[in-house]
Amino acid sequence: VRLQPIRTAVNAQVNAPLEVLSFAVLALLAIACVNVAGLLLARGVTREREMALRAAVGANRSRLIRQMLTESVVLSSAGLTLGIFLAWLLLAAMRTFLVSALARGVDVHLNLTALIAAVLLSGATSILASLVPALRLSGTDPNRALRAGVSTGTNRGQQRLRSLFVVTQVALSLVLLVVSGLLLRNLDGLLTTKLGYPADKILTTQITLSPSHYTDKDPLTTLYQPLLDRVSHLPGVQSAGLIDMLPIQNSGLNGDVHISGQPPYPPHLDVTAERRFVTPGYFDVMGIKLTRGRMLSAALDSYQNPAGVIVVNQAFKRKFFSNGGDPVGAHLDDYDKPEQKTGIIGMVTDIRQNLRQSPFAEMDWIVSEISPKDRLSYLANMTLVVRSAGNPQQLVTPIREALRQIDPTIPFQTPETMAQVISDSLVFDRMENWLFGIFAGFALLLAVIGIYGLIQHEVELRTRDIGIHMALGSTRAAVVLQILGRVTLLLAMGIALGWALTLALQKVLASVVELHAAHDAALLIALTLTLGLFGMAASLIPARRAATIDPMQALRTE
Repeated sequence: VRLQPIRTAVNAQVNAPLEVLSFAVLALLAIACVNVAGLLLARGVTREREMALRAAVGANRSRLIRQMLTESVVLSSAGLTLGIFLAWLLLAAMRTFLVSALARGVDVHLNLTALIAAVLLSGATSILASLVPALRLSGTDPNRALRAGVSTGTNRGQQRLRSLFVVTQVALSLVLLVVSGLLLRNLDGLLTTKLGYPADKILTTQITLSPSHYTDKDPLTTLYQPLLDRVSHLPGVQSAGLIDMLPIQNSGLNGDVHISGQPPYPPHLDVTAERRFVTPGYFDVMGIKLTRGRMLSAALDSYQNPAGVIVVNQAFKRKFFSNGGDPVGAHLDDYDKPEQKTGIIGMVTDIRQNLRQSPFAEMDWIVSEISPKDRLSYLANMTLVVRSAGNPQQLVTPIREALRQIDPTIPFQTPETMAQVISDSLVFDRMENWLFGIFAGFALLLAVIGIYGLIQHEVELRTRDIGIHMALGSTRAAVVLQILGRVTLLLAMGIALGWALTLALQKVLASVVELHAAHDAALLIALTLTLGLFGMAASLIPARRAATIDPMQALRTE
């Protein structure tokens, strides 16, 4: 016996993904902080002479720090206002998405507590990010700064700090890019899973009976069979059937199974199989083929027979007849009397009941074997499946009319194709992918801005040095290559650190997506190259600008 809090039992499947999502939020916040700190540091370097003059005329260090923090608070306030507006837009989009996909989510809105926490966290981190440049700038020696002229900000310590900012941004961006890319690949894989049937040609609609309306009626003879007869003869319909629990949309009921004549199974062995009730037309709709024995038949398989019969799929054979043997002709140990034990009369091909797992062992009963007195309890909820020769949406109106003519009291639920059912089952995967994609996109944008800002700032600081080199014979191509070489080194360091972080966090990330180096090699290389190319592209404009510096004008610059 294992006891656990009910909160854990309910939330266990979402806790780990939410933790990873929280890490993604914090990673993006860290990238933004590093970016802000780097840009403020670069901005501060150009103001060293200004701060030195203020200090020279009597401003103390605390006064300079307050001035710079005040400027940062004004900028962060503008950013927070824009952030709140973007959050409102994104939540509105998410609300629309949830209502469309799940018919719920209207209560998704900006939560005041969460908003206050986000504002305080963002404001505090903005101030902390600007504090390092403020402390460094306020501590500048006025005499050195006033004598240094244009050489301020070019010392090795400041260069290393700016480089560290870029490496950190690139590393965190790579982690988010890898997670987002793998999620997108997984989602695409789920959407293109081989199901065993043409999902875009099969129309499904749920039928829910009112128990009070069918208390003294047989739903099979008064509703379901007449409905199938009408729908089957509609123009464009190839086949029609019913099933109690539609694959992908619902898991079948399951229970332990034991095959008569086999020895007792070990206690630790999984011996469950899914159970579904169907009409014979269901197999034709789903393209399920007979491989052994015979199919279920309403004419042969009646509730009046002493023992029931089923057909099983190939996964059932692999699970319960792994040592050889033929399931057709075998019986289940579901009754004590041999003449009442359910017999297996056929084996059919597999279809996917779940997108994330291989086909399960399945047993299918025909609805005609259910006793009339028990049919209402077993068949109160069924799904009509129709295979169309053309566009299945053209069958919606005729099916609605057929149901109305038989029983106008049953609400008609808007049909969906199996492709739509599959898409609906992946709603949370799509939302997760959407969120991580947004984070990765913002991270990449911030990293590009950071690299651009660093290189542009260094070009401004080194205008005089570049002019001297060009005056001594250095070519424009050499200047560009020198700058691109530095960017390449920083990108390589950031990518290496990013992969180290990704591998270190692999167990944490596994709750969202698994990383398989051999299988995902092409995608991972593409993501890495994408980040590198964006980084190089961000440095091209400053590099070209450096190559156009006029040596004579640069030498006169003070």
